[in-house]
Amino acid sequence: MFVAVALAAMAQNNVAEEVAWVIGDEPIFKSDIEEQYQQALYERVAIDGNPYCVIPEQMAVDKLFLDQARIDTVEVQQSTISSEVENRINFFIANFGSKEKVEEYFRMPLPRLREKLTEVYSDQYCIQQVQSDLTKNVKATPADVRRFYNNLPKDSLPFVPMQVETQIITINPVIPQQEIDEVKSRLRDYAQQVNSGEREFSTLAILYSQDQSTSVYGGETGFQSRSVLLPEYANAAFNLNDTKRVSNIVETDDGFHIIQLIEKRGDRINTRHILLRPQVSDKDLTDALNRLDSVRNDILAGKHTFEETALYISQDKDSRNNNGNMLNEKNHSSRFEMADLPAEVGKKVSTMQPGDISEPFVMINPKTRREQVAVVRLVKRIDGHKADLADDYMIIKEMCEAQAKENILRDWVIQKQKSVYVYIEEGWRNCEFKYDWLHNDSSKNK
Repeated sequence: MFVAVALAAMAQNNVAEEVAWVIGDEPIFKSDIEEQYQQALYERVAIDGNPYCVIPEQMAVDKLFLDQARIDTVEVQQSTISSEVENRINFFIANFGSKEKVEEYFRMPLPRLREKLTEVYSDQYCIQQVQSDLTKNVKATPADVRRFYNNLPKDSLPFVPMQVETQIITINPVIPQQEIDEVKSRLRDYAQQVNSGEREFSTLAILYSQDQSTSVYGGETGFQSRSVLLPEYANAAFNLNDTKRVSNIVETDDGFHIIQLIEKRGDRINTRHILLRPQVSDKDLTDALNRLDSVRNDILAGKHTFEETALYISQDKDSRNNNGNMLNEKNHSSRFEMADLPAEVGKKVSTMQPGDISEPFVMINPKTRREQVAVVRLVKRIDGHKADLADDYMIIKEMCEAQAKENILRDWVIQKQKSVYVYIEEGWRNCEFKYDWLHNDSSKNK
């Protein structure tokens, strides 16, 4: 399934509603296929084969997973879907120049476009949830990885772009207590307005919350488990019982919050929150830069090692207890492609040699979105190369697990087909399908 709805085809909708396939009791219309094809052309998505064979087959497979999602009663995370839809609409607006031009191009008002996108993203979410559940136990052992690597044609090995290993020391600028008190005072005022019935929490969140991912939805987070939420936030949220009252101020690494309960469902909770972050002044940043410059000079003078300094001084929790080594959450290793590094770190590292320690610089913490100062050390640079087991074990492991998951999903589709009615109209059957859709007489005899 393509990520977004088709563009011109969806807007014009001038293709006759001719049924091409039927899966169970779900038709696939020729117009649906045309829309997907137009979207692929618009997004320059390569199609391996005849699009009028590949696209309807993929749509048929999607319908099998959607049928299973209904059986499993997969629950869609509406807040997540809404966020993705808004991001897509904002992308359209940025590309077309205005809301009016988007509506003109699609020949529909934004609410209708939003509705169509919501349907597409909801279906995609359900499909991914079913697939995730089917493959959740896949975990390759070192023996599995070695066997996979030995059986893999060497010309199938991916090219690994240049990678780097880096260490980092960060310091958060000292924020004056006056600034913290001001933030807390504002939050207490918001809480009082809600508790007194003067204003709605959602309205205040839209106007004032600094969490951009939730503020547009009135601060709503969607249903989350305790493990997903920050510990301090989770403790406060799960202790709430009155949906009309607001929590006390909660401090997390993100900043300061007030929280309102929407609903609890077992071990998951849906809340609204307003986040405020104390602002860092230029003087605070300068003081932190000067402090870290002194720390760097001590390392260069041999008074302390980078690793020792990171352990006792760095305020980056992820790297502090790992000898200052940055961890790539994308592949769970210490190696980064340049594009995966925080922008400010990548800019510094690009001009450094292994062993160099950068001068202090200001960066935005990717998780908290707060300003901090940092120094980085380039540990190692690995030139681009064909993946090999010794240097790229995690890449080979991911390939091995991906293959295992693909096999599970393929076998599941084959079994699912046996219990589902399939009908393919004349003119849509002369294809080299990935799966045997003509396994029964549904299409052959009509």
